[in-house]
Amino acid sequence: MTTTATQEPSGRPGPGAGSGAALAVLPGVLRAALGWTDAHRARFALPDDVLEPHTQVNGTLKPLGELAQLGSTIQRTTAPGTPEHEVAGDLVAYAWEQVREGALLLELLRAEPFAAYPYEIYAAFAGYGLRHEGFEALARPLTATRAWAHTEQHANRQLGLVNSERRVGTPTHTDAGAVLSRTWLGGLSEPWMFEGPSGYALTHTVFHLTDWGRMPDRVPEKIDGYLRTWLPAWTDGCLESGQWDLTGELLAVAASLPGPAPAGLLDAVWPVLAGVQHPTGCVPETGAPAEDPAPDPYPFIDCYHSTLVTAFAAALSLRSLRPPEQTDGPPPGRERRTA
Repeated sequence: MTTTATQEPSGRPGPGAGSGAALAVLPGVLRAALGWTDAHRARFALPDDVLEPHTQVNGTLKPLGELAQLGSTIQRTTAPGTPEHEVAGDLVAYAWEQVREGALLLELLRAEPFAAYPYEIYAAFAGYGLRHEGFEALARPLTATRAWAHTEQHANRQLGLVNSERRVGTPTHTDAGAVLSRTWLGGLSEPWMFEGPSGYALTHTVFHLTDWGRMPDRVPEKIDGYLRTWLPAWTDGCLESGQWDLTGELLAVAASLPGPAPAGLLDAVWPVLAGVQHPTGCVPETGAPAEDPAPDPYPFIDCYHSTLVTAFAAALSLRSLRPPEQTDGPPPGRERRTA
């Protein structure tokens, strides 16, 4: 494992956590997590039968879409010329190759015009400047239909669709503020009602609201105060129960708030998550960290997401704790459009 000086047996922060503790571990955590992801990029490859009805989206397109989304955010949050910036950009380019520069997503949209997921995956690339004209030509009339505007979804998922529309540049099908008010977080739910599903709904509400941490000022003042008050208790509970994936998402939320970074929270929690990270860079979703020094101590499906989330949260946390000129990279450049 990596640094464990501030981790107690309970998984809670120990007495060594304090000022600067997050910055001491974050660069290593980020590079290790990205290194593991890069070394396992072939595991994100789409199978030849990805368009067949029997293919499981959650085991194929979902991981690739997450690689594109989180990789693009990391690339745009890190400084040009750094290893993490270059690796993240390479991973997004790899994901774009896997969807045949958007052509595969167009085929999916033709086959399932009622489904939102091809559009949402495409939006992850479009927000990075990678576009396919044929996809957008078909998506424009589809997103203007009554069926699109009235697709029945949980509020945080609908907020994600609104953010995808913003990224692609089409009119949003509903008002984001109205949707936010219907989410668990937007309702300022009783904090003691926090558990796994509500936790993930909360984190994704923030990700969709802030365009994956890139626009912290979209967080309303009341929600900002609510999160700053209760994130420490929620992360402490996740650490105690070994919920490493959700811990990483909560850290990403903390680093996506407007104004000063919640440095005390980041300093307390990051050394613990660093201690959970395997020497190869991967992080398990849940449970006791593996002591096995083998290159692959966990099945890919049980650690790829938590490892990506750790890298994503680390990049955002570094941005929030450092002066802007040390972290923020420019957009990747001119849009690349594919016919």
